[in-house]
Amino acid sequence: MGKMRVAIIGVGNCASSFVQGLQYYRNAKEHERVPGLMHVNLGGYHVRDVEIVAAIDIDKNKVGKDVAEAITTWPNNTYVFARVPRTGVVVQRGMTHDGLGKYLSKIIQKAPGSTVDIVKLLKDTRTDVVVNYLPVGSEEATKWYVEQVLEAGCAFVNCIPVFIAREQYWQDRFEKRGLPVIGDDIKSQVGATITHRVLSRLFVERGVRIDRMYQINFGGNTDFLNMLERERLESKKISKTSAVTSIIPYPISEEDIHVGPSDYIPWLKDRKWCHIRMEGTTFGDVPLNLELKLEVWDSPNSAGVVIDAVRCAKLGLDHGLKGALAAPSSYFKKSPPWQFPDELARAYTEEFIRDPMSDVALKDRLRKAGVAPAKYVSRPETRRARTSKMVEAAKPGAKLAPRAPARKAAPARKKARTAASRRRAARKSR
Repeated sequence: MGKMRVAIIGVGNCASSFVQGLQYYRNAKEHERVPGLMHVNLGGYHVRDVEIVAAIDIDKNKVGKDVAEAITTWPNNTYVFARVPRTGVVVQRGMTHDGLGKYLSKIIQKAPGSTVDIVKLLKDTRTDVVVNYLPVGSEEATKWYVEQVLEAGCAFVNCIPVFIAREQYWQDRFEKRGLPVIGDDIKSQVGATITHRVLSRLFVERGVRIDRMYQINFGGNTDFLNMLERERLESKKISKTSAVTSIIPYPISEEDIHVGPSDYIPWLKDRKWCHIRMEGTTFGDVPLNLELKLEVWDSPNSAGVVIDAVRCAKLGLDHGLKGALAAPSSYFKKSPPWQFPDELARAYTEEFIRDPMSDVALKDRLRKAGVAPAKYVSRPETRRARTSKMVEAAKPGAKLAPRAPARKAAPARKKARTAASRRRAARKSR
């Protein structure tokens, strides 16, 4: 099906693993089972068909360097599993906005010069798909870049917890431009979120009532350094928490669940350590407790997922799909527009790969059932009930109950006056 041209915003550890992965598996056999990829050849696109044609950053250590050199430049500190030859693609100076937080600004200096014309860059390089790898909390910067992506006419894969694909406003903007978007917030191959989801689903399916739980994460990359600034954490906590609670069919008090980053430990480098504790109640009101520790290299853990996501975005572009892609977003992202159990999300994504137009039918079923794209709500009860309705509506051939017409207010009844009440009234009037 030819090549697909990709631009990356933010040349940090995640971009490093993504670019290394493209090199590492470029000669993989089409039917080979590759850890972390759904398929070597996904919908007609082999891993080697993904080409990096543009890269954007603000770090003076990276701007002006070839991508192959920039991905291993400090403060990047992830695992190097592939030597990437020179690409001929030079990192361009991007827009900062709120992309450089309080702690990152202590170790990163902005490159001199003005911001490159992003729209012109994307058009000149004939970019098909743009991947957003900005730091957590880059709310304004992400929205600014999305405007440039829309103007340039590219598909968009949002790997950070700034809500784009799940928000109706941005869905409408992408639909009007006839462009697909996959988001939000990348879900790693086997990371803290997917592990916590699986354990929560296990408790639910085995009839254990979940009473309280926590998930704490710490690491030594710039992501964890950046998240020491708690003001930048709101969307990250929302994304990680809702990814777990969305598959639990009953409410849990907000005081009884904590999910989020904890601390920055420099010597861990790009490794992340996750601790999960779950407390539940079993038969006979007997307590059950579970504790788990997960250690991963953070950035390689998500790179294969992004390689799959960009190829799905290109399939959407090829088939004229527009707006949020429901199936790929639900499988690849923590905070998609529509949240499904993981086995359903994978099944819908496999169907999308075979026939991208199936996503149109999936969204049509959801909308006919009145299931709007997700918005974060603080009341868990609302979120759980909505997820159940979402899963039922998404099933092919689901019989959708018609919406009940609004009831008219019943006319006020006049009380019938009995003979006794008339006599009491007559006595009072004397």
